[in-house]
Amino acid sequence: MNAQKRREIFERLRAANAHPTTELEYTTPFELLIAVLLSAQATDVSVNKATRRLYPVANTPKKLLKLGVEGLEPYIQTIGLYRTKAKNVIATCQLLLERHNGEVPRTREELEALPGVGRKTANVVLNTAFGEPTIAVDTHIFRVSNRTGIAPGKNVEIVEQKLMKFVTDEFKQDAHHWLILHGRYTCIARAPKCWNCLIADLCEYKAKTPLPAKAV
Repeated sequence: MNAQKRREIFERLRAANAHPTTELEYTTPFELLIAVLLSAQATDVSVNKATRRLYPVANTPKKLLKLGVEGLEPYIQTIGLYRTKAKNVIATCQLLLERHNGEVPRTREELEALPGVGRKTANVVLNTAFGEPTIAVDTHIFRVSNRTGIAPGKNVEIVEQKLMKFVTDEFKQDAHHWLILHGRYTCIARAPKCWNCLIADLCEYKAKTPLPAKAV
């Protein structure tokens, strides 16, 4: 895909949604960090349901640490892998208090040193909480990048490298949110809604789906 086509794609995504953001509900960088930790292999909807109950009770490292693993689990037991996530959340709270005075660090290295925080989670926090021009690659963004031809790659690391190289600076801040929303609602995994896609004519996907036949 050439640079002109990529630019047109992001211009259209921007025109349709000038100020995209995460669908996770949060009010502080810490709340976002915990929500992203909980969202691995889970939907934002399920995480939001859990944090709506949890955050009024405990939304700081100190309060969550006081809950402990056993106290946290009932709030998040509807989320996949909740036992492992509960241990990581509590361990993260402990490190935040010990090393960072209870604040969420603003560097990738410090974020990735927290239990359960990988590159994707760190990128989301850096981008959404702190306004860094990072692009986190999840399953949606990996799929969209490969299908469309924007940044094809065999793994998430290659796709992220290509996105950071090919996406111009003016679009980098919002690219993560545009692509994840596009993958979540239009370029879905099993049957992409190519017939209702605002970038279909620019997309290089060879198996575009036609308009579904109307029910008789």
